[in-house]
Amino acid sequence: MNHRDDFPIFKNRPELIYFDNGATAQRPQSVLDAEQKFYTTYNSNIHRGPNFLAEEATIAYEDARRKVADFLGAHHKHEIIFTRNATEAINLVARTFGETLQAQDVILLSKLEHHSNIVPWLQLAERKDLEIKYMGLSTDWRVRFDPALFDERVKLVAITGMSNVLGTITDLKPIIKAAHAVGAKVLVDAAQLAVHEPINVHDLDADFLVVTGHKIYGPTGIGVLYGKEGLLNSMPPFLGGGDMISAVFADRFIPAALPSKYEAGTPNIAGAIGLGAAIDYMTKLGFKNIQKSEHELGTYLLKQLQSLSFVKIVGPETMDHRGSVVSFTVDGVHPHDVADGLSSKGICIRAGFHCAQPLMDHLKLSGTARMSLNFYNTKEEIDKGISTLEEIYKYFNK
Repeated sequence: MNHRDDFPIFKNRPELIYFDNGATAQRPQSVLDAEQKFYTTYNSNIHRGPNFLAEEATIAYEDARRKVADFLGAHHKHEIIFTRNATEAINLVARTFGETLQAQDVILLSKLEHHSNIVPWLQLAERKDLEIKYMGLSTDWRVRFDPALFDERVKLVAITGMSNVLGTITDLKPIIKAAHAVGAKVLVDAAQLAVHEPINVHDLDADFLVVTGHKIYGPTGIGVLYGKEGLLNSMPPFLGGGDMISAVFADRFIPAALPSKYEAGTPNIAGAIGLGAAIDYMTKLGFKNIQKSEHELGTYLLKQLQSLSFVKIVGPETMDHRGSVVSFTVDGVHPHDVADGLSSKGICIRAGFHCAQPLMDHLKLSGTARMSLNFYNTKEEIDKGISTLEEIYKYFNK
């Protein structure tokens, strides 16, 4: 399985080797076509216009919401809120549900979290005098489940589904079950997970779950918050403006029903439609095929990196309980120099903290280089990356 020809960027830049999929995936032609079709054949604002263009646009936008609901296993499409990205979705929860928390309540995170799932809670803790606690790492580089951390003071657990640094996939069910046992709610950051593993929010029993479109072959500027219907109904609106109201008076307003309650103003209509097309594309390929391809490529990459005596993999050295996101260090070479050297040969990777500085501090690292693969990558590309790493090491260790 490769389907490389589905992605125009590889036709336009045939020498490109793209190993930065953890930052953003490339877009298939079908996603680009869906956005262009909106802008060129039925561009209009949604929900409010009593004309045929507005109706076509509204139908397409709401159809995208239904596709997302099906993709995540939500029972109701109005449990799907469109946002700009996963970061905004987390902030939405922090600024709505978070305001119900009281002084000395505890928010439980993990050492694996992306800054987007740390900073909003630090901001909330500062405003509300809350306490932030962290789950540590297990010997297999996953979140260490410690039942002793779950007590009646814990009101929210915000946890990544997959580390964007280590590639490890979190065993979510025991954490969610323990949180619910003490009355806490759970937010799952699935920004990395959603492209590598199928998600069913009801099977997980997640209270909130966030996804970003650009990591699952969709457009930038579109994200998703899933929330249980009862919770979303109980929370106040996030932003005020058009479309999030049922009625406005001089001295008060009545919020609209879900999902409009949380979608103030003109949304990213084209982005939502493009996201729907991305989900169609992934559905057509099938997760089993995607996972089989990425498992094979990830196994090959790990084996090739292990063959280099000057490379240290940061994270698991097999594909058990992990996605195809691999961090590593090179002896005597700063990660940014590794990335620059690869870039000079047309190979794109990521280097630095990866928006996970607390994890880097915990590991006592100043950063890592990161190769993240998708199914359109090839073993030949990996071989070129490995040979280039050898050249970089020799250059810096003359």
